[in-house]
Amino acid sequence: MLATFLIELLFAVYLLWRYQLTAITRLIVAILFFLALFQGTEFLLCGGLALESGMWSRIGYASITMLPPLGIHLAYLLANKRPGLIVGASYVTAAAFIGYFGFVSYAISGATCYSNYVTFDTANASTIPYTLYYYGWLFIGTFLAFKWAGELDKHRRSALYALMAGYLALLIPTTTVTMMWNETMAAIPSIMCGFAVILAGILTLKVAPESIKLRSRSRSRFRLPL
Repeated sequence: MLATFLIELLFAVYLLWRYQLTAITRLIVAILFFLALFQGTEFLLCGGLALESGMWSRIGYASITMLPPLGIHLAYLLANKRPGLIVGASYVTAAAFIGYFGFVSYAISGATCYSNYVTFDTANASTIPYTLYYYGWLFIGTFLAFKWAGELDKHRRSALYALMAGYLALLIPTTTVTMMWNETMAAIPSIMCGFAVILAGILTLKVAPESIKLRSRSRSRFRLPL
C-alpha cells in the first residue's frame, strides 16, 4: 500500500514538473492524486494512525468514487469532444455517493486489514447501487474510448486506446479475482486500486505524452509561414 501510494504520488509530481498544465494533464494528475490518496488511507487505516478507522474508510471511499467521472471526462477531452450530459451525470452520481459514504453514519461501519487487501463493512443497501455505479461508468468509459478511437488521428487514437487499456487493467483482474474467491467481494475497492498502479503508469507514460503531441500538432497547424 505504501509503495503504491509513493509510486502514484511520484507520477503526479513528475507530471506537474514535466508538463505544462492543460485541462487533460490536470485530469490525469487528479486521477493519480485520488489513486494515491486511497492507497494512503489504506496504509493509515491498517496502521491505526491518528484518525479512527471509520474516518480513513470514508476518505478512501470518497477518493475512489471520484475516479470514474474523471476518467470519462478525460476520454471526452482526448477525443476532442465537448463534455456534456454523460460527464455531468457521472459527476452528479459521484457527488451523491461521496455524500452518502462521507456523512451517513451507518454507510461504512468498519474495515478489516489483510496482507494484500482491505475489506470494508458497508451497508448492504449500498452494495448493488455502488457496484453498478462503479462498473457502469468504467464500462461506459471503455466503450466511449473504443468507439471514438477509430474516428480520430493517430495521437488521439493512441491516447484513447491507452486509456482503454488502463480501464481493462482494472476491470479484468478485479472481476477475475472476485469470481474465483467470493469472499473478496467486500474488498473490490482495495483490489481494484491495487491493480490501478498499472493505470497510473499508462496515464503517466503514454496518455500524458500523447496529449502533449496533440498540443504541439495543433500549434503547428496555426503557425504562420515566415
